[in-house]
Amino acid sequence: MPDRIHLHLLSDSTGETLEMLAKAALAQFDDAHVVRHFWPMVRSKQHLDRIVPELKANPGLVLFTLVNAEARARLEEVCAQNGLPAVPILDRVTEALEKALGQEAHGRPGRQHQMDKAYFERVEAIQFTIAHDDGIGWENWEEADILLAGVSRSSKTPTSIYLANRGYKVANIPLVVESPPPPNLYQLRNPMVVGLTTAPERLVQIRRNRLLTLNEKAQTAYVDNERVKSEVAFARRMFADNGWPVIDVTRRSIEETAAAIIRLYQERQSKEGGDFEGVKAI
Repeated sequence: MPDRIHLHLLSDSTGETLEMLAKAALAQFDDAHVVRHFWPMVRSKQHLDRIVPELKANPGLVLFTLVNAEARARLEEVCAQNGLPAVPILDRVTEALEKALGQEAHGRPGRQHQMDKAYFERVEAIQFTIAHDDGIGWENWEEADILLAGVSRSSKTPTSIYLANRGYKVANIPLVVESPPPPNLYQLRNPMVVGLTTAPERLVQIRRNRLLTLNEKAQTAYVDNERVKSEVAFARRMFADNGWPVIDVTRRSIEETAAAIIRLYQERQSKEGGDFEGVKAI
């Protein structure tokens, strides 16, 4: 086995799709030493020719998403001449869609990033979510798609931002024993309220790390084991009393938590007879 490989990622757009696919595939290999070379916005043969010396100097696997026929032909020619395996990662998906839809793909680069209605809706969702973080703007919660509730450091904010990037308007509120939430939390009709919980032991660890980043060394109730257990129990009782769905984030990544929330949202929309087709556009 080689000590390391060079992985060249060539895209005619931002390369976001290519990077995600490469990352997902690499996650299946342990201790893979991969040197990544990222080449976005490659839309002409001339641009590609400027990259060729780097391909030759660092031979390895080439993954690409190029729709420009001239640039693609040049890349395939260079790879063949230098014995570099080249994989057009979207070809089989595109071909399958062409058969299913009965039409040919247009071959236009960056179409998924066009500034259409879905794009501006996503921008609006991000702005709303930022403005309604940590219990702020509770008067407008009815405008949200999703509201996340949970004790401090239960991943509410990063999960909210991730969901906002998927086009969902999200608000979140920290649950504090001594400070009851606004009464309208229990009267919301439009937003789906989701409770986030976690293991007290894990929560204590996260909070201690947070205090260290703030150079706070004093031991407070914020990281007291019994106190944290009572906070988590308090939140769980609230979730149960109101019939809110609950997600345990102890062993979940932000992406996994968000995926579970989106699934709950889809199910809710389906039950209510809403015109909802999968996750919102990226």
